[in-house]
Amino acid sequence: MGRFGRVLTAMVTPFTEDGALDIDGAARLARWLVANGNEGLLVAGTTGESPTLTHQEQADLVAAIVAAVDVPVVAGAGSNDTRAAIDLTERCTNAGADGILHVAGYYNRPSQAGLDTHFRHCAAATDLPTMIYDIPGRTGRKVSTETMARLAHEVTNIVGLKDAAGSPAETARLLEMAPDGFEVYSGDDALTLPLLSIGAVGVIGVATHWAGREMAAMFDAFESGRVAEATAINQRLLDSYDFETGDAAPNPVPTKCMMRVLGLPAGPCRLPMGPEPPGLEDRAREVLAALRGSEPEPAQQVDAAAEVLAEPAPVGTG
Repeated sequence: MGRFGRVLTAMVTPFTEDGALDIDGAARLARWLVANGNEGLLVAGTTGESPTLTHQEQADLVAAIVAAVDVPVVAGAGSNDTRAAIDLTERCTNAGADGILHVAGYYNRPSQAGLDTHFRHCAAATDLPTMIYDIPGRTGRKVSTETMARLAHEVTNIVGLKDAAGSPAETARLLEMAPDGFEVYSGDDALTLPLLSIGAVGVIGVATHWAGREMAAMFDAFESGRVAEATAINQRLLDSYDFETGDAAPNPVPTKCMMRVLGLPAGPCRLPMGPEPPGLEDRAREVLAALRGSEPEPAQQVDAAAEVLAEPAPVGTG
Protein backbone atom coordinates (compact mmCIF):
# COMPACT_ATOMS: atom_id res chain seq x y z
CA MET A 1 0.00 0.00 0.00
CA GLY A 2 1.20 3.48 -0.83
CA ARG A 3 2.05 5.96 1.93
CA PHE A 4 -1.27 7.78 1.38
CA GLY A 5 -3.38 4.64 0.88
CA ARG A 6 -4.51 2.98 -2.32
CA VAL A 7 -7.80 4.67 -3.20
CA LEU A 8 -7.87 8.45 -2.88
CA THR A 9 -10.40 10.87 -4.31
CA ALA A 10 -9.46 14.21 -5.79
CA MET A 11 -12.35 15.89 -3.98
CA VAL A 12 -14.69 18.42 -5.50
CA THR A 13 -14.98 21.60 -3.48
CA PRO A 14 -18.58 22.25 -2.38
CA PHE A 15 -19.89 25.78 -2.82
CA THR A 16 -23.14 27.37 -1.74
CA GLU A 17 -25.67 28.37 -4.37
CA ASP A 18 -24.23 31.90 -4.39
CA GLY A 19 -20.71 30.56 -4.95
CA ALA A 20 -19.27 30.87 -1.43
CA LEU A 21 -17.00 28.16 -0.04
CA ASP A 22 -19.09 25.56 1.83
CA ILE A 23 -16.68 24.49 4.57
CA ASP A 24 -19.27 22.44 6.49
CA GLY A 25 -20.34 20.71 3.28
CA ALA A 26 -16.74 19.89 2.44
CA ALA A 27 -16.23 18.25 5.85
CA ARG A 28 -19.43 16.24 5.44
CA LEU A 29 -18.47 15.11 1.94
CA ALA A 30 -15.00 14.12 3.10
CA ARG A 31 -16.45 11.96 5.87
CA TRP A 32 -18.84 10.29 3.44
CA LEU A 33 -16.04 9.53 0.99
CA VAL A 34 -13.99 7.89 3.74
CA ALA A 35 -17.04 5.85 4.79
CA ASN A 36 -17.44 4.70 1.19
CA GLY A 37 -14.11 3.20 0.24
CA ASN A 38 -11.56 6.01 0.23
CA GLU A 39 -8.32 5.52 2.13
CA GLY A 40 -7.10 9.09 1.58
CA LEU A 41 -8.20 12.38 0.05
CA LEU A 42 -6.69 14.99 -2.23
CA VAL A 43 -8.01 18.45 -1.39
CA ALA A 44 -7.89 21.58 -3.55
CA GLY A 45 -6.64 19.91 -6.69
CA THR A 46 -7.91 20.93 -10.09
CA THR A 47 -10.99 18.73 -9.59
CA GLY A 48 -11.46 20.84 -6.47
CA GLU A 49 -11.43 23.95 -8.67
CA SER A 50 -8.19 25.23 -7.19
CA PRO A 51 -7.76 27.88 -9.93
CA THR A 52 -10.86 29.62 -8.55
CA LEU A 53 -9.91 29.39 -4.85
CA THR A 54 -8.05 32.07 -2.96
CA HIS A 55 -4.99 30.95 -1.04
CA GLN A 56 -6.84 31.50 2.23
CA GLU A 57 -9.80 29.44 1.00
CA GLN A 58 -7.44 26.59 0.13
CA ALA A 59 -5.85 26.67 3.56
CA ASP A 60 -9.25 26.81 5.27
CA LEU A 61 -10.46 23.88 3.18
CA VAL A 62 -7.44 21.75 4.02
CA ALA A 63 -7.72 22.52 7.74
CA ALA A 64 -11.42 21.64 7.81
CA ILE A 65 -10.94 18.30 6.09
CA VAL A 66 -7.90 17.36 8.16
CA ALA A 67 -10.07 17.94 11.24
CA ALA A 68 -12.99 15.96 9.82
CA VAL A 69 -11.32 12.67 8.77
CA ASP A 70 -8.73 10.22 10.05
CA VAL A 71 -7.12 9.32 6.71
CA PRO A 72 -4.17 10.98 4.92
CA VAL A 73 -5.01 14.34 3.38
CA VAL A 74 -2.87 15.49 0.46
CA ALA A 75 -3.17 19.18 -0.39
CA GLY A 76 -3.00 20.54 -3.89
CA ALA A 77 -0.62 23.50 -3.79
CA GLY A 78 0.29 23.83 -7.45
CA SER A 79 0.58 26.99 -9.50
CA ASN A 80 2.29 28.21 -12.65
CA ASP A 81 3.81 30.95 -10.47
CA THR A 82 6.56 29.52 -8.26
CA ARG A 83 6.10 32.20 -5.60
CA ALA A 84 2.39 31.41 -5.38
CA ALA A 85 3.10 27.67 -5.18
CA ILE A 86 5.56 28.24 -2.33
CA ASP A 87 3.01 30.35 -0.45
CA LEU A 88 0.33 27.68 -0.93
CA THR A 89 2.75 24.96 0.17
CA GLU A 90 3.50 26.82 3.40
CA ARG A 91 -0.17 27.51 4.07
CA CYS A 92 -1.23 23.89 3.45
CA THR A 93 1.63 22.60 5.60
CA ASN A 94 0.53 24.85 8.45
CA ALA A 95 -3.09 23.73 7.94
CA GLY A 96 -2.12 20.16 8.82
CA ALA A 97 -1.88 18.39 5.46
CA ASP A 98 -0.12 15.02 5.34
CA GLY A 99 1.35 15.57 1.89
CA ILE A 100 1.59 18.10 -0.92
CA LEU A 101 0.82 17.77 -4.64
CA HIS A 102 2.39 20.07 -7.23
CA VAL A 103 1.17 20.16 -10.81
CA ALA A 104 3.54 21.13 -13.61
CA GLY A 105 3.38 24.81 -14.57
CA TYR A 106 0.40 25.19 -16.88
CA TYR A 107 -0.09 27.50 -19.85
CA ASN A 108 3.35 29.12 -19.67
CA ARG A 109 4.93 25.77 -20.68
CA PRO A 110 8.30 26.04 -18.89
CA SER A 111 11.38 24.19 -20.03
CA GLN A 112 12.49 21.01 -18.27
CA ALA A 113 15.14 23.09 -16.48
CA GLY A 114 12.41 25.49 -15.35
CA LEU A 115 10.22 22.63 -14.12
CA ASP A 116 13.16 21.09 -12.28
CA THR A 117 13.95 24.35 -10.49
CA HIS A 118 10.28 25.06 -9.75
CA PHE A 119 9.72 21.70 -8.08
CA ARG A 120 12.92 22.01 -6.04
CA HIS A 121 11.83 25.39 -4.65
CA CYS A 122 8.34 24.06 -3.85
CA ALA A 123 9.67 20.96 -2.10
CA ALA A 124 12.07 23.09 -0.06
CA ALA A 125 9.10 25.05 1.35
CA THR A 126 7.88 22.05 3.38
CA ASP A 127 9.10 18.98 5.19
CA LEU A 128 6.04 17.04 4.00
CA PRO A 129 6.23 14.28 1.39
CA THR A 130 5.57 15.83 -2.00
CA MET A 131 4.18 14.39 -5.20
CA ILE A 132 4.42 15.80 -8.70
CA TYR A 133 1.35 15.79 -10.93
CA ASP A 134 2.08 15.16 -14.60
CA ILE A 135 -0.91 15.89 -16.84
CA PRO A 136 0.42 17.28 -20.12
CA GLY A 137 -3.03 17.28 -21.73
CA ARG A 138 -3.97 20.14 -19.40
CA THR A 139 -0.64 21.80 -18.66
CA GLY A 140 0.79 21.76 -22.17
CA ARG A 141 4.13 20.44 -20.92
CA LYS A 142 5.11 16.92 -19.90
CA VAL A 143 7.51 16.42 -17.01
CA SER A 144 10.12 14.27 -18.72
CA THR A 145 11.09 10.91 -17.27
CA GLU A 146 14.65 12.14 -16.85
CA THR A 147 13.51 15.23 -14.92
CA MET A 148 11.27 13.15 -12.65
CA ALA A 149 13.97 10.56 -11.98
CA ARG A 150 16.55 13.24 -11.18
CA LEU A 151 14.20 14.98 -8.75
CA ALA A 152 13.31 11.67 -7.10
CA HIS A 153 16.98 10.90 -6.49
CA GLU A 154 18.12 14.38 -5.45
CA VAL A 155 15.18 15.89 -3.49
CA THR A 156 14.51 13.89 -0.35
CA ASN A 157 10.83 14.76 0.05
CA ILE A 158 9.80 14.32 -3.60
CA VAL A 159 8.43 10.85 -3.11
CA GLY A 160 5.93 10.16 -5.86
CA LEU A 161 4.07 10.95 -9.04
CA LYS A 162 0.41 11.40 -9.85
CA ASP A 163 0.51 10.08 -13.38
CA ALA A 164 -1.95 11.31 -15.99
CA ALA A 165 0.48 11.34 -18.90
CA GLY A 166 -1.18 8.38 -20.62
CA SER A 167 1.86 6.14 -21.20
CA PRO A 168 2.18 3.16 -18.84
CA ALA A 169 5.27 2.02 -20.75
CA GLU A 170 7.06 5.30 -20.00
CA THR A 171 5.92 5.12 -16.39
CA ALA A 172 7.44 1.65 -16.15
CA ARG A 173 10.73 3.17 -17.37
CA LEU A 174 10.49 5.85 -14.67
CA LEU A 175 9.95 3.27 -11.94
CA GLU A 176 12.99 1.39 -13.15
CA MET A 177 15.06 4.61 -12.93
CA ALA A 178 13.61 5.98 -9.65
CA PRO A 179 14.93 5.15 -6.17
CA ASP A 180 13.34 2.53 -3.94
CA GLY A 181 10.26 3.90 -2.23
CA PHE A 182 9.26 6.24 -5.05
CA GLU A 183 5.52 5.73 -5.64
CA VAL A 184 3.27 6.18 -8.64
CA TYR A 185 -0.42 6.93 -8.27
CA SER A 186 -2.72 6.76 -11.25
CA GLY A 187 -4.15 10.16 -12.10
CA ASP A 188 -6.33 8.75 -14.87
CA ASP A 189 -9.05 6.40 -13.65
CA ALA A 190 -9.22 4.52 -16.95
CA LEU A 191 -5.50 3.68 -16.78
CA THR A 192 -5.42 2.58 -13.14
CA LEU A 193 -5.47 -1.15 -13.84
CA PRO A 194 -2.74 -0.93 -16.52
CA LEU A 195 -0.63 1.20 -14.19
CA LEU A 196 -1.08 -1.33 -11.38
CA SER A 197 0.41 -3.93 -13.69
CA ILE A 198 3.68 -1.98 -13.97
CA GLY A 199 4.00 -1.10 -10.28
CA ALA A 200 1.66 1.77 -9.37
CA VAL A 201 0.49 1.71 -5.75
CA GLY A 202 -2.80 3.59 -5.91
CA VAL A 203 -5.17 5.97 -7.66
CA ILE A 204 -6.09 9.59 -7.06
CA GLY A 205 -9.42 9.36 -8.78
CA VAL A 206 -12.56 11.17 -9.80
CA ALA A 207 -15.03 8.32 -10.29
CA THR A 208 -14.00 7.27 -6.79
CA HIS A 209 -16.42 9.93 -5.57
CA TRP A 210 -19.19 7.39 -6.20
CA ALA A 211 -17.23 4.19 -6.93
CA GLY A 212 -14.68 4.10 -4.13
CA ARG A 213 -15.79 0.68 -2.93
CA GLU A 214 -15.63 -0.76 -6.44
CA MET A 215 -12.15 0.66 -6.99
CA ALA A 216 -10.98 -0.78 -3.66
CA ALA A 217 -12.41 -4.16 -4.69
CA MET A 218 -10.44 -3.96 -7.94
CA PHE A 219 -7.25 -3.33 -5.96
CA ASP A 220 -8.05 -6.24 -3.62
CA ALA A 221 -8.59 -8.59 -6.55
CA PHE A 222 -5.45 -7.53 -8.41
CA GLU A 223 -3.24 -7.67 -5.32
CA SER A 224 -4.54 -11.19 -4.56
CA GLY A 225 -3.71 -12.40 -8.07
CA ARG A 226 -7.34 -12.53 -9.21
CA VAL A 227 -6.61 -10.62 -12.40
CA ALA A 228 -9.73 -11.75 -14.25
CA GLU A 229 -11.88 -10.46 -11.39
CA ALA A 230 -10.01 -7.15 -11.37
CA THR A 231 -10.56 -6.90 -15.12
CA ALA A 232 -14.28 -7.54 -14.71
CA ILE A 233 -14.58 -4.82 -12.05
CA ASN A 234 -12.68 -2.41 -14.27
CA GLN A 235 -15.10 -3.15 -17.11
CA ARG A 236 -18.03 -2.31 -14.81
CA LEU A 237 -16.37 1.04 -14.15
CA LEU A 238 -15.99 2.06 -17.81
CA ASP A 239 -19.23 4.07 -17.87
CA SER A 240 -18.11 5.91 -14.76
CA TYR A 241 -14.80 6.78 -16.40
CA ASP A 242 -16.62 8.06 -19.46
CA PHE A 243 -18.99 10.12 -17.33
CA GLU A 244 -16.23 12.01 -15.49
CA THR A 245 -15.55 14.59 -18.16
CA GLY A 246 -16.34 15.67 -21.71
CA ASP A 247 -16.43 18.72 -23.93
CA ALA A 248 -19.96 19.72 -22.89
CA ALA A 249 -19.40 18.91 -19.21
CA PRO A 250 -15.71 19.03 -18.30
CA ASN A 251 -14.46 17.76 -14.95
CA PRO A 252 -15.66 18.54 -12.24
CA VAL A 253 -19.10 19.46 -13.64
CA PRO A 254 -20.29 15.81 -13.93
CA THR A 255 -19.00 14.89 -10.47
CA LYS A 256 -20.79 17.76 -8.79
CA CYS A 257 -23.95 16.67 -10.59
CA MET A 258 -23.45 13.10 -9.35
CA MET A 259 -22.95 14.29 -5.78
CA ARG A 260 -26.25 16.16 -5.90
CA VAL A 261 -27.99 13.08 -7.29
CA LEU A 262 -26.63 11.20 -4.28
CA GLY A 263 -27.86 13.93 -1.93
CA LEU A 264 -24.34 15.05 -1.00
CA PRO A 265 -22.85 18.55 -0.72
CA ALA A 266 -21.58 19.97 -3.99
CA GLY A 267 -23.23 23.14 -5.22
CA PRO A 268 -22.41 24.72 -8.56
CA CYS A 269 -19.01 25.13 -10.16
CA ARG A 270 -17.42 28.55 -10.13
CA LEU A 271 -17.04 30.23 -13.48
CA PRO A 272 -15.62 29.76 -16.01
CA MET A 273 -16.59 26.09 -15.72
CA GLY A 274 -20.13 27.02 -16.61
CA PRO A 275 -23.55 25.41 -16.12
CA GLU A 276 -24.43 21.76 -16.54
CA PRO A 277 -25.75 20.70 -19.94
CA PRO A 278 -29.33 19.41 -20.06
CA GLY A 279 -29.82 15.76 -19.19
CA LEU A 280 -26.68 15.35 -17.09
CA GLU A 281 -28.58 14.28 -13.95
CA ASP A 282 -30.43 11.62 -15.95
CA ARG A 283 -27.11 10.35 -17.25
CA ALA A 284 -25.72 10.29 -13.69
CA ARG A 285 -28.61 8.09 -12.58
CA GLU A 286 -28.01 5.75 -15.52
CA VAL A 287 -24.34 5.41 -14.59
CA LEU A 288 -25.24 4.58 -10.99
CA ALA A 289 -27.84 2.03 -12.03
CA ALA A 290 -25.42 0.31 -14.41
CA LEU A 291 -22.67 0.24 -11.80
CA ARG A 292 -24.67 -0.98 -8.84
CA GLY A 293 -27.07 -3.40 -10.47
CA SER A 294 -29.07 -5.01 -7.69
CA GLU A 295 -27.48 -2.88 -4.97
CA PRO A 296 -29.61 -0.25 -3.20
CA GLU A 297 -30.74 2.79 -5.13
CA PRO A 298 -28.63 5.92 -4.56
CA ALA A 299 -31.17 7.48 -2.18
CA GLN A 300 -31.11 4.33 -0.04
CA GLN A 301 -27.32 4.37 0.04
CA VAL A 302 -27.36 7.95 1.21
CA ASP A 303 -29.89 7.05 3.89
CA ALA A 304 -27.57 4.24 5.00
CA ALA A 305 -24.78 6.81 5.36
CA ALA A 306 -26.98 9.39 7.04
CA GLU A 307 -25.42 8.75 10.43
CA VAL A 308 -21.99 9.55 8.99
CA LEU A 309 -23.32 12.75 7.46
CA ALA A 310 -25.22 13.79 10.54
CA GLU A 311 -22.38 13.39 13.04
CA PRO A 312 -20.87 16.77 13.89
CA ALA A 313 -17.33 17.18 12.63
CA PRO A 314 -14.80 19.62 14.10
CA VAL A 315 -14.04 22.25 11.50
CA GLY A 316 -10.68 24.03 11.34
CA THR A 317 -10.28 27.61 10.22
CA GLY A 318 -6.79 27.40 8.69
